Amino acid sequence: MIATPLYAGILALLYLVLSYRIIVLRGHGVSFGDGGNPVLLRRIRAHGNFSEYVPLILILIGILELSHLPVIILHILGIMLVIARLLHGYALSFRESFKFGRFWGTALTFLLLLVCGLLCIYQAISAHVLLPLNA
Repeated sequence: MIATPLYAGILALLYLVLSYRIIVLRGHGVSFGDGGNPVLLRRIRAHGNFSEYVPLILILIGILELSHLPVIILHILGIMLVIARLLHGYALSFRESFKFGRFWGTALTFLLLLVCGLLCIYQAISAHVLLPLNA
């Protein structure tokens, strides 16, 4: 595997940054929840949203890599995922209002879910059709 570990590593670093930004605010007295702090709430949601979407998409990309999808397509998917999560994470964790980043980060993430999901289905069907019946 070449592509999946690269993008998993890059995204792990971004996740670390998002996590750290929550810890910094928690050091000011809020140990659980958001304490009614809208900045902390945005940071928590950026972190949570990342953890809700990135693992599944990375798994899908890993499956596609194991099924020998061309490496250029894997890199396109990985780069799109990094861009999507940078836009979305910046929009929620670093800015009070950055509608461009939030919209396009979300749109790219959903597009990746759709494309990766369909590619996985295609790979499964084409592998099944190409296998001999007695295999």
